Amino acid sequence: MKHTIQASNGVDIPQLGFGLYKIKKGESFEKTVEEAIRIGYRHFDTAKIYGNETALGRVIQKSDIPREKFFITSKAWTTDLGYHATRNSFEQTCQRLNVTYLDMYLIHFAGAHYVDAWKAMEELYDEGRIKVIGVANFEIEHLEHLKKHARILPMVNQIETHPEFQQRELHDYMVQNQILHEAWGPLGQGNKALLEHPELVAIALRHRKSVAQIILRWHLERGIIVIPKSSNPQRIKENSDLFDFELNPEEMEQIRHLDTEKRYSVSPTGLMVNPIYVKFIKLFSCP
Repeated sequence: MKHTIQASNGVDIPQLGFGLYKIKKGESFEKTVEEAIRIGYRHFDTAKIYGNETALGRVIQKSDIPREKFFITSKAWTTDLGYHATRNSFEQTCQRLNVTYLDMYLIHFAGAHYVDAWKAMEELYDEGRIKVIGVANFEIEHLEHLKKHARILPMVNQIETHPEFQQRELHDYMVQNQILHEAWGPLGQGNKALLEHPELVAIALRHRKSVAQIILRWHLERGIIVIPKSSNPQRIKENSDLFDFELNPEEMEQIRHLDTEKRYSVSPTGLMVNPIYVKFIKLFSCP
């Protein structure tokens, strides 16, 4: 649980985190996060649109564990992109979390004005308000465009990644540009067919682990940050039990061949030009 991976600026990021997407605020949310903290998770990934920043901040405060022991990530939504809008959104996120700085702050999608939003994030980084700045759901074209205008390159790109969608071209590009790869949906959003794939089941039996543990270990060995999520205490514990075994080169190659380039979610590029995008951002925008 203490295993870290280093960003290009030397900041250590816990390679295993805890995702909070679709985990609703309320008593069940508090119990879920309290259990994750009890097990040893310290890296928590939230966002404005998840609607649970305030609840996360409250649970962290109640834990009596010093703030600096946590690694907290949040994200600027597409309706908050632009220099002033992004600075304002960042301040609101800090208020909801009841913190004075964020360990990592990401642009959630490459929406309009993301270059101006990045300038605001560079300034917040210079001011010490954000330890690691990065993006999410950016393709190579977005990263290349940002490179032309940025003083500081993104340190992380959080993207959909799982054995059937390995993002190999984008992964190699990020490695070459010292951008860490962070996987959302690392278990394929719990896709039953993936979790019952015969080759993964065979590898899991050899290691006496679950298929989910095999997939998460595969991510770690690719140098990827993972943020699995669950509200089930047994799975929360299981997802953390990844550091007492390794996959051999043959097993890594077996999993490599499972790549079908199949997204389980919408393409970020397609989303930006989709006529229902406006409805999408209205649906998922929150105060």
